[in-house]
Amino acid sequence: MILIRLISMLPLGVLYVFSDLLYLVAYYLIGYRKKVVQENLANAFPNKSCAERKQIEKDFYRNFTDSLAETIKLLTMGKKELNKRFLSKNAYLIFDRVNKGEIVIGMCGHFFNWEGHLLTVSSEVQEKCETIYTKINHPFFEKLMFSIRSRLGAKISERKSFQRNFLKNRHLPRLIVLAADQRPNQMDIRYRTSFMNRQTVFFEGGEKLAKKFGLTVIYAYTSKPKRGHYIFEYHILSGPPYTDHSPHSITEKFISLVERNIEDQPALYLWSHNRWKNQAKTSKPENPTTSRKPQSK
Repeated sequence: MILIRLISMLPLGVLYVFSDLLYLVAYYLIGYRKKVVQENLANAFPNKSCAERKQIEKDFYRNFTDSLAETIKLLTMGKKELNKRFLSKNAYLIFDRVNKGEIVIGMCGHFFNWEGHLLTVSSEVQEKCETIYTKINHPFFEKLMFSIRSRLGAKISERKSFQRNFLKNRHLPRLIVLAADQRPNQMDIRYRTSFMNRQTVFFEGGEKLAKKFGLTVIYAYTSKPKRGHYIFEYHILSGPPYTDHSPHSITEKFISLVERNIEDQPALYLWSHNRWKNQAKTSKPENPTTSRKPQSK
């Protein structure tokens, strides 16, 4: 950990030199998960040419290795540089509600750089930011990521114990961050529908919490204007009252927003994750309960 901290103190420009070298190794020499990336892109963008998908593929690996360098830097990055590189727009949609004593659900996808996004939010609300995560099996990386995510005050809750902890602390105002595009396991609340042209299973824990306790749900549209700089623009995905909402309505809106974000910023999404393992390709949703028309407020 001491060595990683010392490396983290290097300027980000220096770390990007290592990122460039890692890109060459990961993409050209070992082809890290290249088959998974290519399959995911082929299914997600069937109307794009091979050349267009190849460019997205290369840009993805650039973003992927850059994000590794940026994540290491986050271990020691100061708040001034953090706010310069990770810009939040419409953040009042979260902070005003939390300051008024509300719980807000933040449903996000795996767009680079989600670790910087978390630190940017937690730098403003400290312990009033709670993120849900899946424990990493390797002790060193578990300790490293826990240190990065919690260094500015965010509360880190392991997914298995989150439901119990939420009921215990349901009156504490805070932002609860959910990476709602992860592949759930058999024990999670699940919903199967179409996502990027394939049958996909989603968590519905965020939707269940929002509707049961009358919570506002926020989505952050992610963009990367240039290397090392990200913009997270917040929108109200859904809000109470939920008396006339159909089943899966929040999840469907979330999927729509993630798909739109992917279409606009395809190389920012985590294509190396085997999200669709053992899931069939489809052109129609299995549960077309709601139309996907993203709301922006």
